[in-house]
Amino acid sequence: MSCVPCRGGVPPLAGDELARISAQVADWNVVEGHHLERQFEFPNFQQALDFTNQVGALAEAEGHHPDIYLAWGKVGITIWTHKIDGLTESDFVLAAKIDGLHAS
Repeated sequence: MSCVPCRGGVPPLAGDELARISAQVADWNVVEGHHLERQFEFPNFQQALDFTNQVGALAEAEGHHPDIYLAWGKVGITIWTHKIDGLTESDFVLAAKIDGLHAS
């Protein structure tokens, strides 16, 4: 799957639908039904930076851009769809693809 650009006017995911789809990215935290957060750990700054750059390239390719926090040995990522100020299926697609980068 790929991220689908949100043009607004759609309701954010909620309730059972949000619970069902969030189970597919179990390592991510759904915060207040509004956004996804996950922190990735690395043994050093360089590996954290390399991962950050991979996430950035993925975000550009998908046209869906998370907030990224880079520190020594860790990368924090926050995802939501700004256009609707909430979560869409594309947020979960991006989270799964980021998980794939970390696993490789």
